[in-house]
Amino acid sequence: MGIRCPPQLLRLAEVSQGSDTNSGVDEHKTVRAAQYVRMSTEHQKYSTENQSDIIARYAAQRGISIVKTYADEGKSGLKLDGREALQKMIEDVESGCANFSIILVYDVSRWGRFQNADESAYLEYICTRAGIAVHYCAEQFENDGSLTATIIKSMKRAMAGEYSRELSAKVFAGQCRLISLGFRQGGMAGYGLRRRLVDEHRQPKADLRTGEHKSLQTDRVILVPGPMEEVQTVRRMYRLFVEEGRSEREIAAMLNLEGIPTDLGRPWTRGTVHQILTNEKYVGNNVFNRVSFKLKKRRVRNPPDMLVRAAGAFEAIVAPDLFFRAAAMIAERNRRFTEAEMLDGLKALRDMQGHLSALMIDEQDDLPSSSAYRSRFGSLLRAYRLIGYTPQRDYRYVETNRFLRELHADLVSDTVQSIEGVGASIVRDPATDLLTINGEFTASIVIARCLQTATGSLRWKVRFDTGLHPDITIAIRMDAENRSVLDYYLLPHLDFPVERIRMQEENGLHLDAYRVDNLDPFLNLTTRSNIRRAA
Repeated sequence: MGIRCPPQLLRLAEVSQGSDTNSGVDEHKTVRAAQYVRMSTEHQKYSTENQSDIIARYAAQRGISIVKTYADEGKSGLKLDGREALQKMIEDVESGCANFSIILVYDVSRWGRFQNADESAYLEYICTRAGIAVHYCAEQFENDGSLTATIIKSMKRAMAGEYSRELSAKVFAGQCRLISLGFRQGGMAGYGLRRRLVDEHRQPKADLRTGEHKSLQTDRVILVPGPMEEVQTVRRMYRLFVEEGRSEREIAAMLNLEGIPTDLGRPWTRGTVHQILTNEKYVGNNVFNRVSFKLKKRRVRNPPDMLVRAAGAFEAIVAPDLFFRAAAMIAERNRRFTEAEMLDGLKALRDMQGHLSALMIDEQDDLPSSSAYRSRFGSLLRAYRLIGYTPQRDYRYVETNRFLRELHADLVSDTVQSIEGVGASIVRDPATDLLTINGEFTASIVIARCLQTATGSLRWKVRFDTGLHPDITIAIRMDAENRSVLDYYLLPHLDFPVERIRMQEENGLHLDAYRVDNLDPFLNLTTRSNIRRAA
């Protein structure tokens, strides 16, 4: 049985290649044009059909034949990333492959709502430099290069970017208001809690399972206590930590020994226990804005004074005094050590044990974690060297492997939350991390370690999960230090039915055509399309 190609992939392939358009105009006319249409999710008046109708009338009035369509549907105009059709059009223009002399666009905002207006101007300049004019069909001015047109375009570009900034501020204010009213804004409920759907009068309607979302705009979601056995386990974790002085690692080991899984059906780790001991939702507080990702800019973690908090929004399952005692213990343990204090503690541990390892450091409650040493000194081995300790073997490869394993789990979790955030349904296999999206296609995430050759060149080896046969493999390339994500490759199984591929810094179009800077293009694949609009 062949692997089914998801409709989203087919749509992406068609859009990115551009589609021939039969506009009903005689194609032997000398003036040939391509139309570019883009729709985000902001308003029906900007549907691609409405844009095409206006563009068609504009073309008919001027005797222009539309011979090609480039369409980006459900795409934000804030960045060029993820807009495959626009990128393809610019590529056709720059390569000289364009069989048209005019590009027709609905208005300036459809070209883009770039936060830097010069970016929009530069893209238009690329076209005019190649001898291809850009016409804005719904605007009240002719884009003829005159001083008036230049001034109006500059204003329109700035207004388009300002619209996005104002809309972002309004959306954020609306989210903050809903948080203050006690409503949940996205994300999984977590162990011991469940998401409950309520109507505009706060009357309960149903409990939502993993992957389910509200269907009515007036409905809201709150958190409620989950099954009693999970609630009791959460309370027990707090008692073990506060009253018996057990560490997160010890608590995780106890739960695993008793066969109690997490809400994702996985074994407990120090990190998953720590997350429960530090999350205010267990005392009923609704907290928002821990992380910002506004206007498609870099994701940043916000300081405590920027958090939006509604106390007592949900039913607490942990006593407040127990929670805040745990928080105080963790704060004291995680206080900011100076570099000298960290190295002195590491040296004392070496003198006491005779040797050092990351696991040994993590087991010490009076020392920062091994990851804290890596973060402060660049690597654990550098911290070892600063205290004069040399391991008996080279642990760099082992340390990198451990870091990448932890990173993989975080990346999968972040991807699941992002997919749920765009309204798609997702099922994550707890054993293999295979993601089934909208019941239509599967995806697997693999991390490609960076290796450096003797000449200083960088190489990557991508190993596919051939046993899982995912429809898409998200290959994540690491930077030269294997500490940060460099970029992503979205590799369909239909194009890469192999066990592994090797990459270098530049791979040519056959591979780099699948490269993206972030996962926005993949999230666009998971977004549901309106049936009426798709028809």
